[in-house]
Amino acid sequence: MKIGIFGGTFNPPHLGHLVAAEHVCEQLALAKILFVPAAVPPHKNNPDLADGRHRLEMLRYAVQRNKRFEVSDIELRRGGVSYTVDTLRELSNEHPGDELAFLMGMDMLSEFSTWRSPEEILELAEIVALTRPDFPMPHLEPPLRRRVTICRIPEIGISSSDIRRRVKEGKSIRYMVTPSVEEYIRMHGLYR
Repeated sequence: MKIGIFGGTFNPPHLGHLVAAEHVCEQLALAKILFVPAAVPPHKNNPDLADGRHRLEMLRYAVQRNKRFEVSDIELRRGGVSYTVDTLRELSNEHPGDELAFLMGMDMLSEFSTWRSPEEILELAEIVALTRPDFPMPHLEPPLRRRVTICRIPEIGISSSDIRRRVKEGKSIRYMVTPSVEEYIRMHGLYR
């Protein structure tokens, strides 16, 4: 079985995340995608990061209607800085015999050599770089280039930072997140 691993802060999870995951599932014939919210992301400094339990719950609401989407709390349980290599080691042990495909944005691919243990990551999982029309492919060294699958996804003009800003300004986020995530944000007073 081939499993996609979609990590990120998901602060909050939005429809762009779901559209991207659905396209990758179809293009790569994945059995499922595990959404993995980071405890402490190593590459992002985000002062308005919602508590992990809220991001986990919002993800569960966001994916609940897609039988190929699951949520894993592996990084939140582990705590501390969420390094991809640690997560992939654990998931490899949890899913022996399964093939892992790690999803990342093209922007993260250009920084991949700075990640902790990039060579081991390449041994543990196929790298799937998500791109959009007219997004430039970064220069990749041949060993990395051979291990990367490019997956084109539609351009969706939604970002978590814009959603947080809109909530803070009292503006609507309808059609940017699922109704259940919108309600969760409202009920818990997130991003105010």
